[in-house]
Amino acid sequence: MEDKALVSGYVTLFIGVALLAFTFVSAYLFLSNDPSIVGSPDLVAVFGDALAPLILTCIRIMYLGVMGWIGSVLTIRGVQLVTQLKRGAKPEIKPIAPTTMKTPIPKTTGTRKAKKTGKIRKVKAAK
Repeated sequence: MEDKALVSGYVTLFIGVALLAFTFVSAYLFLSNDPSIVGSPDLVAVFGDALAPLILTCIRIMYLGVMGWIGSVLTIRGVQLVTQLKRGAKPEIKPIAPTTMKTPIPKTTGTRKAKKTGKIRKVKAAK
């Protein structure tokens, strides 16, 4: 059973690294293109000609961002799984999104500034 978990950890790690490598190669090829700047005496025509490539560029940038995020999450999960299995610990699966569980606020003593008077008063700890 541990061998299957270790293999899945390595597969996840290598898929994440491959996605990151693909993202960086795609970004390099995208940025190495020579952009052409359109010039014209008519401002409306220039704006119309420049808007379509701008939208296409924004879509490509969002695509690269999502690919990089997915690749980094897969790489992190693969590394966590492999390192936990190498240590001999049982793998702990954590949720991707943080939980919204409220933690109790510790009761302490200290000083607070009063709202109306502006004077500092001592605050006692509640029991």
